[in-house]
Amino acid sequence: MPTTPPGRRPRRATLHTLSLTAACLLLTNPATAATTGTPDGHCAGRTHLRVPGAARQQADCLDELTTAGTVASGHTDPADYAGLTPKDLPTPSGVPGIQIDGYFPDTSTTNTEHGRHHDAQFVIRLPDHWNGGLVVAGTPGNREQYANDRAIADWVLARGYAYAATDKGNTGTAFYRDGLRPGDAIAEWNDRLTQLTRAARTVVAQRYHRPPARTIATGLSNGGYLVRWQLEHHPELYDGGVDWEGTLWRTAGPNPLTFLPAALRDYPTYAGGGTAAAETRAALHRAGFPAGSEFLWPYHYQVYWDLTQRIYREELDPGYDGATEAGTPFCRPGTPACDADYDYAARPAAVHRAVDRIALTGRIGKPLITLQGTLDVLLPISEDSDVYARMVHAAGRGALLRYYRIQGGTHTDSLVDAFPDRLRPMVPCHRSAFEALERWIAGTGLPPADHTVPRPAAATPATLLTSCPLD
Repeated sequence: MPTTPPGRRPRRATLHTLSLTAACLLLTNPATAATTGTPDGHCAGRTHLRVPGAARQQADCLDELTTAGTVASGHTDPADYAGLTPKDLPTPSGVPGIQIDGYFPDTSTTNTEHGRHHDAQFVIRLPDHWNGGLVVAGTPGNREQYANDRAIADWVLARGYAYAATDKGNTGTAFYRDGLRPGDAIAEWNDRLTQLTRAARTVVAQRYHRPPARTIATGLSNGGYLVRWQLEHHPELYDGGVDWEGTLWRTAGPNPLTFLPAALRDYPTYAGGGTAAAETRAALHRAGFPAGSEFLWPYHYQVYWDLTQRIYREELDPGYDGATEAGTPFCRPGTPACDADYDYAARPAAVHRAVDRIALTGRIGKPLITLQGTLDVLLPISEDSDVYARMVHAAGRGALLRYYRIQGGTHTDSLVDAFPDRLRPMVPCHRSAFEALERWIAGTGLPPADHTVPRPAAATPATLLTSCPLD
């Protein structure tokens, strides 16, 4: 085990140090234990379902698997998906079936869902009326397993898909404490989605007596990164994926540690006005933050830029600030070990090796649709998906990619409520991309060529919330 810098808490063991042959503790809900049906009936076979490798599971028969019912029944957590979707996003309903909650063996305890204080938690939902497919997802940010419930799960469940999601093995803003080496916590995310995909495919076969005809990976932000990584490393598990503003980790850059310090360094001067404002505004544009996105900068400085830089830098380069954990919030340039002064290119080779452990290559092995908003100012499009698309083509895999730049889209759809005249929601674009992927993998139609999807000039907030044609 590497030595721990003085004053720093030791990193906990990750999936790589655990035995996945731990005995399963299989629990059922006494209130629903008698609810079993015919092989084709409501919640059929619930008591016989077993999640391979799970240390704990609980299978419940629900009249409603979408958030139209799971909020009231306690089978989701609205706090987990807060801030990710527009407030007026419709919620489908009428999806009865089985929900399995549980966790895989793990030693970290950041996830407190259901009072379990145990990471590697998952949710699997099995609708009574199944369309033959499975959708799997990792969560955005450092959220827990229900984070996609409004943005993704409700819609795919209403279309008849089985659905599975993982908390990625560690959660919260101190996720970097998990693992033994720099990069371990993020590397575990990839392992956990692979693990859940394999387990969910088995559970689907148990419930419906045949394996899924198609398995689709999808996700937002860090969840989009996982889609890219899975299609690069485990294409055998999937038929395709939809990457919604996935994070780009690239050893040589760009990556978040190459552009976020510029935002921390230059934004306060820009916001202060005066003679230097124009110069620092231009510097932010050069760093990748798009012209026309200035109205989003104050929110992102306060909420995203500073925190994101500090906690991901701590995960990959804990030595930068010595014994201090995750730096000094909102420090000014010149402050010792300030993240505003962070220079990724100048950091030791060990830091670049840590990033290399989680880096993407572009070598996807199954069809992928990537979409990103042109006004994303957490992961600027010129530093993220534009680059990843070039990587895929450079790797000779361009025929497997479709890339759509969504004019007026930003990283967090809830901001559309604050700026309805300047932003457009990404969630309907994700749904259009998902449908295009369905046709692609079914062989019934190729998606349109890569292009920028314009924001219709006469569109209303209501029409933008329900429509996003990609052609």
